[in-house]
Amino acid sequence: MFAIIDIETCGQRFEFRKGRITEISILLHDGLSVTEKYTTLINPECYISPFFISLSGITNEMVESAPKFYEVAKTILEMTEGRIFVAHNVGFDYGFIKEEFASLSRKLISGKKSYSLGNLCESLGIEIENRHRAEGDAVATAKLFDILMQVKAHHPQYRTKGLDELMVRRIDKIKKYILDKLPEECGVYYFLDQDKQIIYIGKSTNAYNRALSHFNTKEQKGRKMLNELYNVDFVPTGSELLALLLENQEIKAHKPKFNRRRKADSFTHCIESFTDDYGIINFRIVEYQEAENALLSFVSYFAARERLESLIDEYTLCLKYSGLTGDESVCFNHQIKKCNGICSGDEEIEEYNKRAIKLFKSYSYTDSSFMIIDKGRTTDERSLLLVKENRLIGYTYIDESTTLSSTEEILQIVKKAAYFPDNDEIIKSTLKQGKFGKYIKLE
Repeated sequence: MFAIIDIETCGQRFEFRKGRITEISILLHDGLSVTEKYTTLINPECYISPFFISLSGITNEMVESAPKFYEVAKTILEMTEGRIFVAHNVGFDYGFIKEEFASLSRKLISGKKSYSLGNLCESLGIEIENRHRAEGDAVATAKLFDILMQVKAHHPQYRTKGLDELMVRRIDKIKKYILDKLPEECGVYYFLDQDKQIIYIGKSTNAYNRALSHFNTKEQKGRKMLNELYNVDFVPTGSELLALLLENQEIKAHKPKFNRRRKADSFTHCIESFTDDYGIINFRIVEYQEAENALLSFVSYFAARERLESLIDEYTLCLKYSGLTGDESVCFNHQIKKCNGICSGDEEIEEYNKRAIKLFKSYSYTDSSFMIIDKGRTTDERSLLLVKENRLIGYTYIDESTTLSSTEEILQIVKKAAYFPDNDEIIKSTLKQGKFGKYIKLE
C-alpha cells in the first residue's frame, strides 16, 4: 500500500514563525487505484505572505479556522504508517518529503528534460486540475503513479524487482560503484557524468576517504553534483604536492562545473616589488605582462587591490610606497596612525624595510633554483619537481636508485608543466608547511 502525499506551504523552508504547511492531501493507493483520500487545510500559526497566496490561492482567512498541524498529526500518522511514502518534488526545502518518487520516475521513464510534476505530467498527457492545490497535485501524482506501475510491469530491467528493491536510491548504488574504484592512495580523481564529461576534479592523500566525504555532504551544491555522478577516474601521484599541482592544472584545462576554485587561467594583474632611489622597498600593482618581479598574480585588478590592502594592514605598510596614493603626499594611513610615517620622514628606512622584507620573503622562494624529491607512486619510485629561476619547470618520476649530476640532466627528463602563477603559491605553501621529502638547492 502506498501513501501519495502533497503539501502546500507558506515559506521556502521550514521556520516555526515563517514557513509552515498550509494544506495537505494524502491518497492511499494499492498499486491499482486510489482506495482512500484525505485532504485538509492547516492553520500554519503564522502569516501567509501575498507571494504564497498568489501561488496556491490559500489565504490567511481560509486557514484561520482550519486545524493546526498537531491536531491532524495523528490522522496523518495513521494513514502513512507502514505504507510506502510517495511524493513528487514537494516541500523540498523543509525536509518533510524525500524525493523518492522523483527517483522512481527517472528510472522507469528516462530521457525527460525535466522531472517536475507539471512537466512530467504534461509530457505524458496527464491533466492537472486545480494546480498548486494539494489535492489537485496529489491526484495528478496518483495518475502518474498508475502509469509508472504499468511501465514497471513491462520493463525488462525492473519488472522482476520488488518495489523495495526498486526504490533503493540510485545514489546509494553509485556510491558503492565509485568507492570500489578508488584506492586509498594519493592522487587526483575525476568525477564524470552520464555523458563522460568531467564535472568535478579533486585531490587527496586518500582518494577513497575524500570521495566518501562527498557522499556524506549536506551541502546543496554537493548533493546536486552527486545526482549527476556516474563514474570516476583516478591518477595516482604519490606526492601530495604533485597532486595539488596536477589538480590545479586539470581544473584550468577542463573547467568542471562543480569546481569553485582555481578555474581561472587568465591572470591580468600582479603585485610586484622594487627598491626606489632612496633605498625604500616598494610594492605596486602592475599588469601581468609588465611584471618583472611578481610576488602574487590575480585574475582582476580588484582582486589584486583587495590583497594589497590586506597586506598593507598586516605589515603596517605605507600607502605611498604601495602605489595607492600620490608621490608627494603624506598617506592617509599615517593620519589615522596605521602607517608609522615613512612617508613623512617619521620612520627610518631600515625599520620600514624590515617589514617589507618580511612580506617579500613570505611570498618568495628562498632559492631561485631547486628541486624537491618526494614520494613516488610505488615504494621504489620517487617524484622529482624542478623550479628554475623562480618558476616551476615541471616534474617527473625516477627510480629510487637514479642519480642526477647536473641541472641540464634534470631538464632533459622532467615533464614540462603548463605555467600558472598560482602554481608558485602552491609550492611556496607546501615548503612553509614542510609537507615534502628532500629539498636540494641548485646552482
